[in-house]
Amino acid sequence: MRNSSVNILIVDDIAHNITALEALLARPGIELLVANSGTAALDLLLKHEAALAILDVNMPGMNGFELASLMRGSPRTSHVPIIFLTATAEDVSRTFRGYEAGAVDFLHKPFDPRILQSKVDVFVQLEQHKRQLADQLLATQQLLEANEMLMAVLGHDLRTPLGTVLASAEYLVRSAPDEQSATVAGRIRNSSQRMSRMVHQLLNLARLQGGRMQLQPRASELATLCRGVIEEFATHERAGQIAFTSRGNTTGTWDTDLLWQAISNLISNALHHGEQNSPITVDIDADDSKWLRLTVSNRGAIPAGVLPHLFEAFGPGERTREGLGLGLHIVHKIVHMHGGKVTGKSDDIIGTIFTVELPRTAQSWVS
Repeated sequence: MRNSSVNILIVDDIAHNITALEALLARPGIELLVANSGTAALDLLLKHEAALAILDVNMPGMNGFELASLMRGSPRTSHVPIIFLTATAEDVSRTFRGYEAGAVDFLHKPFDPRILQSKVDVFVQLEQHKRQLADQLLATQQLLEANEMLMAVLGHDLRTPLGTVLASAEYLVRSAPDEQSATVAGRIRNSSQRMSRMVHQLLNLARLQGGRMQLQPRASELATLCRGVIEEFATHERAGQIAFTSRGNTTGTWDTDLLWQAISNLISNALHHGEQNSPITVDIDADDSKWLRLTVSNRGAIPAGVLPHLFEAFGPGERTREGLGLGLHIVHKIVHMHGGKVTGKSDDIIGTIFTVELPRTAQSWVS
C-alpha cells in the first residue's frame, strides 16, 4: 500500500490564521499545502492531489466561494471535499451559498478546534481507505492478468504437448509387443487422461471465475443433450453401466455447451467414484411446465465429512482418487448461472444422488 502523506489544502489571506491552522492540524502522515489566495491555491492543486480543502470565505480578489466554484468545474479537483471557514456572523443565505458551492461543512469563527480536528480526521481516514481500495484494485488487476497468462498456457502450451503424449500412449497400448509393455503404456495413457481433465477443469474455472464465460442460451432438448454426453463415454470401460431415462417434454432454452460440460462432469464423477460393476442412472423428470429435474445416481457412499464441501473449489470431494476437486464446483457454477440449483446426497442405503433443478429458460442469475 502507498505510504505517502495525505495532503490537506489550507487557503487564507491572513498569515496568523494559517499559522494557527498549521499548529492545529500538523501531525505525521499529513502534508499541509498552504496558500494565501485563490490563485495560489489553484497553482497548488495543479501540482498536488488534495484529500481536503479548508477555505476562508472572505479573501480579496477571489473569495472562497469563487475558488470552490472553480474547483468544482475542474475534473481534477471536483471530488475534493471543502470546509468553509468564515468570521462573518451566521447567515442562512450565506451558509446556503456555501453548500451550493460544494461545501461539505461550514464553520463560523471562532470555532472549537476539536470539532475541526475531528472533521479533518474523518476525511484523512476516507482518503486512506480510498488508497487501500485502489491498491486492492491494482492487486486484483494483476491477478486477472496472471489468470489470463494461465489461460494462455493451459489453452495451448500445455494442452498441445499433452495431446501428443496421450495419442502416443494410445498407439503404444494398441501395438504393445507384450503384456508388460501394454501395462506401462496403459499407465501413461491413464495418467495423461487424468492430467488432461485437470487442465480442462482449470481452464474452465479460470473462465468462470473471471466472468469471461457468458451464457449463450438457445432452444434445445435436454434428453438429446444427455444422450450426446453419454455417447462421449462410449470408450470408457464402464460405459455399458450407464442407463438413461426421461419423461415429459425436455425442451428448454439453455447454454448447451456449458450444460453439456456440467452433465459430463456429473457422469464422470459417478464413473470414477461409484462402485465398480454397479449401474449409473441418468434420469430427467420434465413433467413440470417451468422446471426440469436431472438426477445422476450411482452406488457407493461419499464420506460424511466430505458432503458439506462437495461444491467447493479444490474441496476434498473429488481429490480422494484423482483430479483437483473442481468438477462439482464447475457444475455448481454453471447450474447457478442458469438460475437453477444442484444438490447432492449420499449414504450407504441410497448410494450417491446428484440432483440438478433447471428452469426451462435460463435466467442468468449472478453467482
